[in-house]
Amino acid sequence: RPFLLSCCGPRAPVFQSIKNALHAGAFLSIAMGIQGMMSYVVEHKQFFVDLQLRNTKIIIDGNNLYHRLYFDVNLDIRHGGDYDSFTDITHKFFETLTLCNIRPYVVLDGGSDASDKKLTTLKERAQEKIQEAFSLSRGGGGSVLPLLIREVFKQILTKLQIPFVQSFSEADRDIVSLANHWNCPVLTFDSDFCIFDLKAGYCPLNYFQWRNICTFKESQDCYIPAKCFSLERFCKHFSNMNKTLLPLFAVMSGNDYISLPAMEMFFSKVRLPVDGCGKKFKKHIRIQGLLNWLSRFADPAEAIENVLKYLKQHEKEETRQFLCASMEEYEPSDVNLQDFFQNGLYESEAAKKLELPPWILSAFAKGILAPFISDVLVLKRTILHAQVENIQRPSSHVTALPIRQVVYGLLLNTSESSFNASPRKHPTSSTPTLCEFDRFQKALRKSLVQVAPLPENFCSDQYSLTTLNEVPLADRLQLLLNTLGVTASVLETVPALLQLPVAVTCFWIRYSEPKVKLQHMKALLLGIVFGELHKILENPGRPSESFKAILNPIKNTLFGLGSFFLFHAWVYITNELFISAGD
Repeated sequence: RPFLLSCCGPRAPVFQSIKNALHAGAFLSIAMGIQGMMSYVVEHKQFFVDLQLRNTKIIIDGNNLYHRLYFDVNLDIRHGGDYDSFTDITHKFFETLTLCNIRPYVVLDGGSDASDKKLTTLKERAQEKIQEAFSLSRGGGGSVLPLLIREVFKQILTKLQIPFVQSFSEADRDIVSLANHWNCPVLTFDSDFCIFDLKAGYCPLNYFQWRNICTFKESQDCYIPAKCFSLERFCKHFSNMNKTLLPLFAVMSGNDYISLPAMEMFFSKVRLPVDGCGKKFKKHIRIQGLLNWLSRFADPAEAIENVLKYLKQHEKEETRQFLCASMEEYEPSDVNLQDFFQNGLYESEAAKKLELPPWILSAFAKGILAPFISDVLVLKRTILHAQVENIQRPSSHVTALPIRQVVYGLLLNTSESSFNASPRKHPTSSTPTLCEFDRFQKALRKSLVQVAPLPENFCSDQYSLTTLNEVPLADRLQLLLNTLGVTASVLETVPALLQLPVAVTCFWIRYSEPKVKLQHMKALLLGIVFGELHKILENPGRPSESFKAILNPIKNTLFGLGSFFLFHAWVYITNELFISAGD
């Protein structure tokens, strides 16, 4: 679908989801787990059990699912995204689950935790996405998700009444706790779940054949063929090793954020048993060798003592503490998601320690506030999401910087001295700053951004973060219009449905560089009109083939990289506004 239809169509989040669309760094948080582990277990079919999934709850890793659904069918990633087609395929996925009486519960990643231990990894991935976006802009390959996919995904879940929750930070441990509490399988594609001790197992998405639904001849009941990773079979393969050794294996192998130089010293000295690791498994020699070596020991304590024998004396105690602390990442969390899904209550000890207002924590859990907000409040930094655009021009995020500065001002209101969400101390100054990571040509660049000064009435304790959700609607609207540089009188004759798009467009025209031209305005209006036509002409859930035939040629005639920059900027501007617009 053409870019503008994606932005302006009836399912597009630009107009329907302003208040919760601020998620510029959301796509960086998807976990990759232990390098090489997933391909290793996939090559060993004996580690899996065949399942006929039906009549069960299932816990779904939301971030993994929307990535998988989007990329598996080769949807558009060069023209701003094909949100309609993504909506169609996501509808089909959940409809299939319903046919088999599979009751999904979706868990989404939140922001980074207070330790920010994954920052190095996140920056590396952001740099990789910039390179991929550049490759795509030149006709090459890459996998860069459109900016608003997460928001569209949440809209679909809401529309279909699929229960979902957004964890305060990474969701893996919350998923494990809920799955074990309900004794149901987990659906994801993350090798970390080969380490967790799951009662009902882990179903990799690549083995979840939801498109090939089957029926029992006797009862005509439907089921989805799937495979479940068996921790018991895996441990049995390695001399019946104690499964409590697997977290130590993960830490020693190195995962998303753990990289200990002392481990390289260990691997350089130890002789790992790799019997049976033929030529086919060359890239997995270390995985298999380490598992074989660890299987000799009764428990993690004994194994750690034998690891330390290979290290220098001054490294031993630090390494011991590091290994023990890192293994805790594979323990179930203390978050009771069952309580959230049944009673709407989300309690996290880690979140409580930050002393954030209750309404903030509730809005995070419900997905109303995006991970971007958590990163700003807790870490005073954010990583902005790269898109396919002209790499020689400044990042499209630059256009929306004045809006983000106002958002930062609201979140970091210095008038409330009692609030201190971040464990890191920052120098006191008259103008607080925040760290942004954004694209500069083909590199990720760090910059310090000053928060915007707010109107005087917003700098009092009356509108501090604790009571920000109580600000009267009239005051919210005035701050929004002031931020966009639009007066209420300009919008008086505009239909209510189009007032925000018109206000955003005024800001876009004023601040966009390169400047907006007549053909861009025509294309924008055309997208809005076609979006309204789509509401009228679509069949329930899907546009007609004839309507698609009308729309598809547009992307081949209207858009070059220069236009993409302008329209991305327009989306980014709208994407920054939810907290000013309020509920």
